[in-house]
Amino acid sequence: MNHVATNRKATTAGMRAILYVAALLVAIAGYQLFVLTEHTATYFAWTVKPPLTAAFLGAAYWGSFVLVLAAAREREWANARAGAMSALTFTCLTTVATLLHMDRFHFDSPATITQVATWAWMLVYWIVPPVLVALALHQSRRPGDDPPRTTALPRWLRVSLGLQGALLAWFGAMLFLVPEVGAQFWPWPLSPLTARAVAAWLLGMAVAATMVLRENDARRSLGPTASYAVVGALELVAVARYAFTAANAPNPTPLDWLHAGAWIYSTFMLTVFLVGALGFLVLRGTARAASAQRGMG
Repeated sequence: MNHVATNRKATTAGMRAILYVAALLVAIAGYQLFVLTEHTATYFAWTVKPPLTAAFLGAAYWGSFVLVLAAAREREWANARAGAMSALTFTCLTTVATLLHMDRFHFDSPATITQVATWAWMLVYWIVPPVLVALALHQSRRPGDDPPRTTALPRWLRVSLGLQGALLAWFGAMLFLVPEVGAQFWPWPLSPLTARAVAAWLLGMAVAATMVLRENDARRSLGPTASYAVVGALELVAVARYAFTAANAPNPTPLDWLHAGAWIYSTFMLTVFLVGALGFLVLRGTARAASAQRGMG
């Protein structure tokens, strides 16, 4: 029994360290975007308009905090893999988006706090992604095996994640590769930079969903499903904040409730929340039962 346990592939110290750093960084970015939503001209690396876009991005950052922190806490790589691969996806794509739109950033701002926010963003997205790639390659070469799977995912969860993941991947790819085209189908206006920033998160979520399906294990899917629920809930909060603000308000709603796009988006985020929350609750119970059964055995 001990021999089997020692042969399990452990999460490297370097990978856990960078994931802890990433968790701190996404928590800060989430605060800048979800709390200081209407002040990105001062407190963020670029001005994000409309504020609903900033709130969307902030919700995604805070949702990823749950995912990345859960992965960082895992000592066995099989349990951290889905979160780490999702983080690798959205950080690398956000770096590409940054490099493609350098003219949009606040390099010339006279405000010190804005300069700090801008250069902090640059340093993070110039340093973290290559380090994460190098650590992921090193991790893949580590000896050891995955532990036995506990319990497979229920069919309803696999089907739900498969459908949602496919939609996220398709729409995320369109927004990232041809942002002017993809933005026409988004329920509120997006610039090419914000379209690609949004796409990076959609594709990161798609990778998380795909990895959960690949792992097909209750224990390995707890972090991703919890994160999924948080993202869905916060995106709905973001919509509620700006759903019906008056046209003469400082930040009028960019959502047109007379068209289907706003309703489709809100409904989709509701399904993300429900699938994530119900999936997490079911899988947590399943994983605990399996752990107790192994302990009795």
